[in-house]
Amino acid sequence: MLGRLICLLAAVAVFATSDTTFAQDAKKCRLQKVVEWKVRSIGRHMAVDGAINGKKIGIVLDTGAWASLLFRASAQRLDLDLKEALGERAFGVGGETKVYTTVVDEFKLGEAAVRGLQLRVAGERDPGEGFDLLLGEDFLRNFDIEFDLANDIVRLWQPKDCDGVSLAYWTKDVVGEAAIERITDSKRKIEFTVQLNGKPVHAFLDSGASTSMVSKHDAEAVGAKTIGATVGTSGLGAKSVDVWIGKFASFAIGNEEIADVEIRVADIYQGATYQATGSRIARAARVTR
Repeated sequence: MLGRLICLLAAVAVFATSDTTFAQDAKKCRLQKVVEWKVRSIGRHMAVDGAINGKKIGIVLDTGAWASLLFRASAQRLDLDLKEALGERAFGVGGETKVYTTVVDEFKLGEAAVRGLQLRVAGERDPGEGFDLLLGEDFLRNFDIEFDLANDIVRLWQPKDCDGVSLAYWTKDVVGEAAIERITDSKRKIEFTVQLNGKPVHAFLDSGASTSMVSKHDAEAVGAKTIGATVGTSGLGAKSVDVWIGKFASFAIGNEEIADVEIRVADIYQGATYQATGSRIARAARVTR
């Protein structure tokens, strides 16, 4: 998907503002602000206004999505022609979803516009009006992202000579930090380690999620207590996944620790299996969302 968004990346870069560049201490770290978006909330999701062929859409900023995609229900509302992406499969919360492609005459993201952009289309459920496109890590990984949620703003930065330097330019105080794993073309999620009940648990930052969630396997491994009634949640797949509340004695990330926390727990990968051609053995799939 990165190749399909390269023209959009160039279009966004056109709006880089030279007067926002500043120096960082003796390291000579410099940050160039590429763009600043005003974001709005769609059901606890951060969205930027955009448009496809002149029709307004909501673009959700989703660091948890391996690739950017347009929801199929939105593509149908926009009267777009879909072509099945043969040989391509996608899995998310709720199981597998068919993948299609479409080419839009004009795509706008904020003030940037490109023509003839090919988009991946998926999703078995309609997420609702205004929740149309996930802008995933194939695009977002090209920038350093600042989520200024107190002011409903997201900023994209291009750092230069900033290795080992804190990018928290807004304060001179010590800030909380967590080391993240290296992001590559085959591993695009923002992954790191947290502590639940004093035990290490693999985690990733998902700005497209409406709430934090722990997998059933990890919750059981750290001895979480189950409280509250079971409810259902869904994602890209057609199936619902059971969710309940887990009680944890402690949660820690970086140098921050919170005692007695309640976090939703789910069998996140329930239904995310497939059978290879010529086999009846179900295999676990890599969940992209």
